[in-house]
Amino acid sequence: MSQFVHLHLHTDYSMLDGACDVEKLCERVAELGMPAVAMTDHGNIFGTVHFVNAAHKAGVKPIVGCELYVCKKGDHNISRTPPEGDTYNHLLVLAENEEGYRNLTKITSEASLRGFYYKPRISKKFLAEHSKGLIGLSGCLKGEVAEFLTDDKYDAARQVAGTYTDIFGKGNFFLEIQDQGLEMEHRIHPGLFKLEKDLGLPLVATNDSHYLCEDDAHAQDVMVCIQTGKSIQDTNRMKFEGKDFYVKSHEEMLRVFKDSPDVLTRTLGIAERCHMKLEKVSNPFPQFDIPEGYTIDSYFEHIARQGFARRLEVLRVHSEQGKLKHSIADYEQRLTRELAIIQQMKFPGYFLIVWDFIRYAREHNIPVGPGRGSAAGSLVSYAMSITDIDPLQNELLFERFLNPERVSMPDIDIDFCMNRRGEVINYVTQKYGRENVAQIITFGTMQAKAAIKDVGRAMDMPYADVDRIAKMVPTVLNVTLEQALTDSPQLQQAYENDAQIRALLDTAKKLEGLVRNSGVHAAGVVISPRPLDQLVPLHKTKNDEIVTAFDMVAIEKLGLLKMDFLGLTTLTILDDALKLIAQTRGEKVTLEEIPLTDQETYEKVFYTGLTSGVFQFESGGMRDVLRRYKPNTVEDLTALNALYRPGPIQGGMIDDFIDRKHGRKKIEYELPELKEMLEETLGVIVYQEQVMQIANRLAGYSLGEADLLRRAMGKKKLEEMAQQRDRFVKGATERGFPAKKIVKIFDLMEQFAGYGFNKSHSAAYALLAYHTAYLKTHYPVEFMAALLTSVTGSTDDVVKYINECREMGIAVEAPDINVSDANFTPHDKAIRFGLAAVKNVGGNAIESIVAGRKKLGQFRGIFEFCENVDLRLLNKRVIESLIKSGAMDSLGRRAQLMGVLDKAM
Repeated sequence: MSQFVHLHLHTDYSMLDGACDVEKLCERVAELGMPAVAMTDHGNIFGTVHFVNAAHKAGVKPIVGCELYVCKKGDHNISRTPPEGDTYNHLLVLAENEEGYRNLTKITSEASLRGFYYKPRISKKFLAEHSKGLIGLSGCLKGEVAEFLTDDKYDAARQVAGTYTDIFGKGNFFLEIQDQGLEMEHRIHPGLFKLEKDLGLPLVATNDSHYLCEDDAHAQDVMVCIQTGKSIQDTNRMKFEGKDFYVKSHEEMLRVFKDSPDVLTRTLGIAERCHMKLEKVSNPFPQFDIPEGYTIDSYFEHIARQGFARRLEVLRVHSEQGKLKHSIADYEQRLTRELAIIQQMKFPGYFLIVWDFIRYAREHNIPVGPGRGSAAGSLVSYAMSITDIDPLQNELLFERFLNPERVSMPDIDIDFCMNRRGEVINYVTQKYGRENVAQIITFGTMQAKAAIKDVGRAMDMPYADVDRIAKMVPTVLNVTLEQALTDSPQLQQAYENDAQIRALLDTAKKLEGLVRNSGVHAAGVVISPRPLDQLVPLHKTKNDEIVTAFDMVAIEKLGLLKMDFLGLTTLTILDDALKLIAQTRGEKVTLEEIPLTDQETYEKVFYTGLTSGVFQFESGGMRDVLRRYKPNTVEDLTALNALYRPGPIQGGMIDDFIDRKHGRKKIEYELPELKEMLEETLGVIVYQEQVMQIANRLAGYSLGEADLLRRAMGKKKLEEMAQQRDRFVKGATERGFPAKKIVKIFDLMEQFAGYGFNKSHSAAYALLAYHTAYLKTHYPVEFMAALLTSVTGSTDDVVKYINECREMGIAVEAPDINVSDANFTPHDKAIRFGLAAVKNVGGNAIESIVAGRKKLGQFRGIFEFCENVDLRLLNKRVIESLIKSGAMDSLGRRAQLMGVLDKAM
């Protein structure tokens, strides 16, 4: 076993400074025979969960730490203590136990939320108040001890070392000695050994590792250039001297510290002391207040049954009309079964939380989607109006959402109107407490093309050359540079024939996949039972948003309650269209009452492929499929939505599906029992739910077991698949089915399961697609006006949809300051151009125009216009844009207006 452990190490979470992937790091450390390794990124512990998991996987003990920025002033809070003139030092801390980890979480959160000035800084005072369970090391050359020794101020170095001993407690602070071959390090070594002797503080060796292997030094140098916006040719730039900042072996470290091997072996003692464990949150659900006289279970059941009673009114009507596939008794049995499973799994609180904020949204007329993902398979969700898809009518399975045989957190993702999603997040924040709710950080990584462009800039290569190389990378999702070199002969040739391009690609390959930047997750929100900074570190973004410093995957692994509040533009378009219909026609149209069998909608929109603005069906390839298939039902749209993906397209499934629809290919079933399950999809296994139903009906699987089979097939786990095959064949033959046919059916299931799509998700989105198509068919002017308003910020999209209007025979009238609103609006059988879509014209300027228009009735000349609007909001550039767009044509000819503009202003 190695007699040295790395305690000072930067991963790629030290943004654009550490070129070290946590998984590769842990694998390398295991290869070197080291029992443990520390992660000490600059000012953050972003990578904690991924690092801990990677270390356990590699059989290495993880030590979570951080290289803190300690400010010189007594208070780090920049709102109280202006930071001008203040500097900082580095200090290394390691979490010895759970208390230390909790304190490290508080320290890094505090530094980011209240101490951020160029760097997330912390004061010694705050550190002293939260030092329990932490081990401190004096740091690199930027450490305070080293800084004083560099300046030949031994007494000051001694004093500050004593201060840190007091902060961390006896036996918890160590002097850190480094030797990366730097002259300044050698200069302070005698002072460090003297301090060790004078203060009785042990010296511990570290290597300030920023990359994995010695030959990664160039790639890390390029990465630092990307961070600082410099070129490697620049002489005056931040640069690491030498190539020694890598993860050295014990032998390499021993060569450096051969005269004092104790400084190496002491690292083992520190590693042995560190035994922090990341525990899952035991109860992730916040307190949901329930009325007196109820328990959480009974209130949940009360709300679900109350909601089901409302749904039952419509279900009974449909039943009497012969439209229901299942009896009312089936619904009641399913509801009772689902309620029991949810209560048994202890998830009633989760459902009530979701029900409550969706209720809030609906009560405040915030458009909510019909559902997405597997939650649409739950009758309880439908009863509680969490979803609007009838799971029995659509043959959706509850076990695809919640499997009682594999307990995992439910995941209900909700679509809200893009413009008003924030109102729902605000409601949740107020209800559960600002300190208990946060959005989630997301980390952008260097993907293949971006890595080429970043590295090319840093290596000072001409933009045109770099862009040409980047364009040779195939446009395939998550393509790697290694794969691109295999798949693109052109790229391979350039790599082999040009030394500069080879250097570019070799460097980009080393940096590919590493963390580049952080942002805010588009949808994820965490709701916690107690203040989040007690559970996870927090981080303040450049826009002053407070987010969790752990990403979505890490949050889920910790078992915290994560919800996706998704903004969906389609819901905004539908809502705007319905409002315009009410305003212009006086008709109140509700989406729930739209007939799903309107043949005109299918023929006018889907048969012809005129699907601009139709949710999920806009692409050129999908239009071609629609014209060939000619869908007649929402079920058809559900199937096409599920099939229009790379796997089924490349596997020829869509062509096969179309041929079956039009009788060019015979629809056959291996067994008569399959007809009931596959008739809707013309004998083809399209959905994951169908795989589950077949296993259930033919081989006697419970639906929970069938969900496990579906997962195994999707992940192509060979060993598990062999066991499932035996189980399936045995179960089906025992039920009297012929073995040969059963084997064939299992093979078909296995083949299609790789392509299989979640029907719950597809059905919900097909319904949204139908709603948009219906409004486009019957209320084209209002729908297209709403659609144009939704793309106001994109000139290309505005032009595209105006052309679509022309094809539909709808005129789009030019903007006019005397009649136009901010948005596109119906005007008889035409659409009036919205002022917000005129370049350079913002919302405040439009408000000023409308206010002036209301006062005067209308503007009669440019002088009158300028006198009655706020020229602080409408500068010369704005008015020029209005003139050029034709919005002021009613005031005179454009050339004349431009000629007198300065005078008028």
